[in-house]
Amino acid sequence: MPYTLETREDPKVGLAAEMLRDCGKVRLKAWGASMLPSVWPGDLLTIQSVAHDEVVPGDIVLILRDNRFFIHRLVERQQVQDCISWITRGDAVPDNDPPVATSELLGRVAGIRRANRSFVPSRRVSLLRSALAWTLCRSDRFRNLTLRVHAARLQAGPTRTGRFFRGVLGAVRGVAGISPSHTSHL
Repeated sequence: MPYTLETREDPKVGLAAEMLRDCGKVRLKAWGASMLPSVWPGDLLTIQSVAHDEVVPGDIVLILRDNRFFIHRLVERQQVQDCISWITRGDAVPDNDPPVATSELLGRVAGIRRANRSFVPSRRVSLLRSALAWTLCRSDRFRNLTLRVHAARLQAGPTRTGRFFRGVLGAVRGVAGISPSHTSHL
């Protein structure tokens, strides 16, 4: 994979890309909201270098484009003559990204660490997660509320999470127009 001039402009991006090429693995912290609910801001992602014939639609991949990293889901592989390109999209984004050249695909997300839990991301998005992603994509208010609750939950820590949500539900009960019978089903 060529070491382009673009990666030399930002030392952090260039260093991470070079480590991935040389060592085969790098850990990065997620920041954006385009992959909600599969990847949350603050998640620690383990990226594994893979051969291009090892990635399949459904994989969450690391792309280097315009000297920036993007973590998006691989939607489709396109081959025109001898040229392979990839189509990616964030789970909470309505449109596909522009086609990705083989040289821009750096690796696959092999693991996610969130709070005190580590897991391997699924290639399949459940119907519930898909509906949540659709809602997050189309409602700024819902996305902002969800991100605030997530951030507060992380700050509360694993032992205080239950108390935090009981407090949130108690606050929701006090909001005009929301009846206690509805909040008991949350």
